[in-house]
Amino acid sequence: MNEYLLIIHRDLSKEAAPSPQQMQDLIKPFQEWIGGIAAQNKLVAPPKRLDVSGRVVKQTFVTDGPYAEVKESVGGLIIVRAGDYDEAVEMAKNCPILKWGASIEVRMAVPNQ
Repeated sequence: MNEYLLIIHRDLSKEAAPSPQQMQDLIKPFQEWIGGIAAQNKLVAPPKRLDVSGRVVKQTFVTDGPYAEVKESVGGLIIVRAGDYDEAVEMAKNCPILKWGASIEVRMAVPNQ
């Protein structure tokens, strides 16, 4: 089995802060989705939500960013174990956050040679 990164992208230009009820409506299905992956022993690293701000390093320059003004931002990261891309994509397709307009990029973590 290989490890795959499920990278959650959010469109920050359209996204308003969810209400407490909306958060409750999202958290339970998300926890159940993660729990199902963990129950299959396919969860390598639990979900990590990423702050919208950070630092960008280019050569010798460091700047603040990325900024929330950027249309799309990485909002979270999950590492799972799957037999192939198709299996990892099926896991991603079941993520309830997709219903909120997010997208999930699936990438295989290439082992060091």
